[in-house]
Amino acid sequence: MRDFNASNITQAVIDRMADTPDPRLRTVLSSLVRHLHAFVSEVELSFDEWQGAIGFLTRTGQMCDDHRQEFILLSDTLGVSMLVDAINHHMPPGATETTVLGPFYVKAAPLMPNGSDISGGLTGEPLLVRGSVASADGTPLADATVDVWHADDEGFYDVQRLDKLGNLAGRAQFRTDAAGRFSFWTIMPKWYPIPDDGPVGDMLKATARHPNRPAHMHFMIAADGHETLITHVFSAESPWLDSDAVFGVKTSLIAEFSSHEPGTAPDGREIASTYRCLDYTFGLKPRTADLSVPPRQDPG
Repeated sequence: MRDFNASNITQAVIDRMADTPDPRLRTVLSSLVRHLHAFVSEVELSFDEWQGAIGFLTRTGQMCDDHRQEFILLSDTLGVSMLVDAINHHMPPGATETTVLGPFYVKAAPLMPNGSDISGGLTGEPLLVRGSVASADGTPLADATVDVWHADDEGFYDVQRLDKLGNLAGRAQFRTDAAGRFSFWTIMPKWYPIPDDGPVGDMLKATARHPNRPAHMHFMIAADGHETLITHVFSAESPWLDSDAVFGVKTSLIAEFSSHEPGTAPDGREIASTYRCLDYTFGLKPRTADLSVPPRQDPG
C-alpha cells in the first residue's frame, strides 16, 4: 500500500502487525497504535510538540539508573501505575486494598524478631506498630512474611541517605506468630516530596501540581496459598491525603497513629517521651478467589 494519509495510516500500521505470532502482543500493540494515532489527531499535534515529547522521554530515560527509575515515577504521577494496580486487583470482602510498590523497596531487608526496634539510629518520635495478618475470611495466617519500610522524620528513606547512615534503617522483615501477629518499634514517618529534579518534576511544575506524598508506611505481605499484598498505611493526620502525587491513597488504608504520654507502652516497654501506636489488621486474598477481569478478546 502507498499514499498514506491521515485517513488510512492507522489501519495500515495495524495491518502490518497482523502476523505477530504472540496474540496478546498483537492485541496490545494494535490498541496502542489505534489510541496513539487518535490522540495525535484529536489534539492536532504540531512538529514542535512532537519533538518536545521525544525530548521529554529521552531525558526521562537518561535519568534512570540503579538508584532511580524516572519512568516508574512518570507512570506513578500520570496515574498509570494505580490504574494497572486497580485492573489487576479485584479484592474480595475482608481483603486489604492494594496500592503502588514505590521506588524504595529493598529485597535485602533483614529478618528480625517480633518486637525489634528497626529505626537503625534514626531519630524521631517512637512508634509501636502492632499488626495482624489473616485470610480474607478472618482466619489468622501464621508464618506470613511481612516486609516493612518507611521514610524518616524528614521524609527521606534510608537508601537516600546511605552515605550518612551507613546501614539500612526503617525497614525489616518479620514473620507472624501462630495467631498471625507481628510487632516492631520504629519512628513516626513524615510526608515527603517525590524526586522532582528531573523531567517528571518539570511536568509537575508545568501543570501546577505539587510533588508531595502523605506520610505512610509500606507493607508487603506474603503467605502460602494467598496473593502477595502490596500496600501502604497512611497517617490520618498527614497533609496531602486528598492530593497524593501518585494517586495512591484509599480511605480504607488511612489509620490513626495514636499519640501517648510517656510511660509503659502496650508491650511493656518503658518510654521516656511521647510516642505513637499503630494497630492494623491486614487481610490477604486467597489464590483460589476468582475475581479476575474477564478474559480479553483478541480483535486480530
